[in-house]
Amino acid sequence: MRSELFAETNRESQSTERWVLQSKKMLRVGFGPEVLAAKGAMVAYQGQFDFKHEGSGGLGKFMKKMVSGEGGSLMRVAGQGEVFFARQGADVFTLTLEGEGITINTSNLLAFDANLQWDIKMLANAGMMTGGLFNLELGGHGTVAVSSDGPPMVLDCSVQPTFVDPQAAICWSQNLQPTIKNDFKMGSLIGRGSGESFQLAFHGPGFVVVQPSEGAPIVATA
Repeated sequence: MRSELFAETNRESQSTERWVLQSKKMLRVGFGPEVLAAKGAMVAYQGQFDFKHEGSGGLGKFMKKMVSGEGGSLMRVAGQGEVFFARQGADVFTLTLEGEGITINTSNLLAFDANLQWDIKMLANAGMMTGGLFNLELGGHGTVAVSSDGPPMVLDCSVQPTFVDPQAAICWSQNLQPTIKNDFKMGSLIGRGSGESFQLAFHGPGFVVVQPSEGAPIVATA
């Protein structure tokens, strides 16, 4: 059979590395060591694998999951072979942690090494805002795979205050502690029909990764 579909660029990447981008939109992970992944992120696998729902990891995490719905959609992947991860045609990139930490918007998480420490955190001064309220903090030594709805951009927050739509913020340095900025005057120009505008405010040594998409709207309640 002849087809451009069988061109070399469409074939599986052959590599001895564990985390490899099959393309800009698909990740290949070789096993070994176990991985925690977002449910629904697996698109294919070769070999023998076991997929299990990841437990709460303690009462504190369990309560946060019950309140936020975040972090409760993880699966533990174990076996031998390779697994391919993707999310709705979004771009994919990886981050290698070498003792530092990262905070990730859970809607952008694909997978991470199971040996990494993780917890669910609530943004300070968020009030009763839904969406973008809880995020996943990761730390230790290992690799994290993240999706971006379009090519991501990295902003340096150390020079001047940086403000990002909560749904556009993919991940940021763990030492940064973003707060919620509510600008009613700007709401009539850049809000989502509610007359209000909410941004995450970052300032300090570190970075925030932004996707060129705002996702679902943020809703605030009294």
